[in-house]
Amino acid sequence: MGYKKANNVLPHTLLRAVQQYIDGEYIYIPRKEDNKLLWGTNTETKKTLQTRNKEILTRRLAGSSVAELAEQYFLSTKAIYKILNAAKNG
Repeated sequence: MGYKKANNVLPHTLLRAVQQYIDGEYIYIPRKEDNKLLWGTNTETKKTLQTRNKEILTRRLAGSSVAELAEQYFLSTKAIYKILNAAKNG
């Protein structure tokens, strides 16, 4: 997300109208519904988590305990169970 100067992108009359509500503060303008992106689209985070979760499932099937997996991946046992249940149901 980038910042733009309102003086450079908004018509003067619209800028004055916005300043009646917010003067000198930041405002977030959300994307239009048809321009929204899915979570993880712009980063590798989604792919990284999917890979990690597959590893967790594989290690669990190979005999690792939930407690061991939680320690290895720095997660709670509850988080490990959620990952395993999601893999089982997905």
